[in-house]
Amino acid sequence: MSEYLYPINDILFSLRSIAKTERLTPYLDDAVDDELLEAILGEAGKLAEQVIAPINTSGDKQGSRVEHGEVIEAKGFKEAFKAYSEGGWIGLSGDPKYGGQGLPSYVATAVNEGVQAANLSFSLCPLLSLGAIEAISLHANDELKNLYLPKMLAGEWAGTMNLTEPAAGSDLAAIACKASPDGDVFRIKGQKIFITWGDHQMSDNIIHLVLARLPDAPAGVKGISLFLVPKFTLDQQGEPDKRNDVHVVSVEHKMGIHASPTCVMSFGDSEGAIGYLVGQENEGIKAMFTMMNNARQGVGLQGLAISERAYQQALVYAQERKQGMNAERTDRVAIIEHPDVLRMLMTMKSQIDAMRSLIYVAAVENDMSHFASGEEKKSAIARTALYTPIVKGWITEQAQEITSLAIQVHGGMGFIEETGVAQHARDARILPIYEGTNGIQAIDLIGRKLHADKGQAMASLLAEIETELNSWQEENIRCYVDKVKVVLDQAKQATAKCLELMEKNPILGTGLAYSYMMLMGYLIGAWLQIRALHASQTHQTLDETQKQSWEHSVRFYCDHILPRAFGYTETILFGGSTIDKLNKNAFNR
Repeated sequence: MSEYLYPINDILFSLRSIAKTERLTPYLDDAVDDELLEAILGEAGKLAEQVIAPINTSGDKQGSRVEHGEVIEAKGFKEAFKAYSEGGWIGLSGDPKYGGQGLPSYVATAVNEGVQAANLSFSLCPLLSLGAIEAISLHANDELKNLYLPKMLAGEWAGTMNLTEPAAGSDLAAIACKASPDGDVFRIKGQKIFITWGDHQMSDNIIHLVLARLPDAPAGVKGISLFLVPKFTLDQQGEPDKRNDVHVVSVEHKMGIHASPTCVMSFGDSEGAIGYLVGQENEGIKAMFTMMNNARQGVGLQGLAISERAYQQALVYAQERKQGMNAERTDRVAIIEHPDVLRMLMTMKSQIDAMRSLIYVAAVENDMSHFASGEEKKSAIARTALYTPIVKGWITEQAQEITSLAIQVHGGMGFIEETGVAQHARDARILPIYEGTNGIQAIDLIGRKLHADKGQAMASLLAEIETELNSWQEENIRCYVDKVKVVLDQAKQATAKCLELMEKNPILGTGLAYSYMMLMGYLIGAWLQIRALHASQTHQTLDETQKQSWEHSVRFYCDHILPRAFGYTETILFGGSTIDKLNKNAFNR
């Protein structure tokens, strides 16, 4: 079982040389220079490695439990959360008006990569808090902001999202939770399920954001409102006072992320839980998507983080485990010298490099959507919307392969829980499911993002990719560029085909959505890999070994990973009618 090492050098290179953080400089009063960024990430690495990672395995074994109506988290988690909160980490990109530090979100993303890789279960608590903070910041009135944001940004109070119900999963139109006016407040009654960190003892209060219906609300998603429901209502000084009528019923027994309590929550068993309207009546979906989009990019980051953790463990094992002979048959060697093990390790590494590049490019684009102005802001908003389902969907799909390969590298020992590598695969398996399944991400990409604007945002992205590919004329890069350009041409054809099919029938057209999402992920990954290779060759702080490592990664990605795009293109261009003809009668039992 290997220790986790925060990959600060890879993160710094990805931010500065691939994500191009200097784009934000004209819009920031105080730019984040290299010295400040390195200092922040250095401290984040210490927190991840020394405080949060050591309780990952023990948390997996202990899990959480309900005692006397309260969730008791795994040993060490409360102390780790206190260290995390007191370090000011949750308020990095928060509004300074409420105690945040006002840094660009890409800084918080870089910090969170380490936290998530160190302990995925632990990281879910601050992830949900950040989503709640953003929803309150953008949609709540000033009174709620002043009361709740300072404590949440300080990490004294945590936040949750309460969307799912027994009869309403991804179909939010079926939500039945009720909200009744009662003077200046609302009384919330109903049950929510799958609520991540819905209850715990790590913070003094828990702020639930709850979707519910008012008595006269219209049917469907147009009749959903969002309410802030604290675990403890506040006294006149704004401090936790009386226990609200919200309680945990049970925690789920899951395949992975055992230390993250996934709760069944009951609101209003007695007089009704006191809640406060966030935003306008019947416009909860708008606020909900603020939380969801934040969480979706966060889940994509989890996919990168757990992949990095699994890769590090597999690499250490491959370097230490001796098995078999060298090519000359003269000596026993570590398994890292065997070509098939090298293939598996580079399958992991090259995809992680591409995933990390996309994560930070998307994070900087998200910052541009907030800080920029005029046409640049408009463009960044569209690009962020386009990236979000790819970040969540494509990256978490790669995490399944990478964590599985980590087990394979360990051989039989990987199937033994004591090595710890199986935990990464178990933990990673939730990523394509929660915050909107990857099928929903794909439908979002092909429907709300591609079809809605008739392909304009995607055309802009593909044009940027083409322009940059054409600008790289160096002889040692040209061969890789040519391979990516072949897939770029296929992506253009696939985009046209998807637009055509969606125009004919927006329901049947989504049968190709998953293939389109995966195709675009592999293409964007390849584009950014070439950008990384180009940057590495002129980067002053990289030594020759690091430069060669990037070249190995890019070469392998273009030769072994990128060709997967051909299959998805073939499916899109010629497989639509096969999906159209499927129905429930196609499956015999």
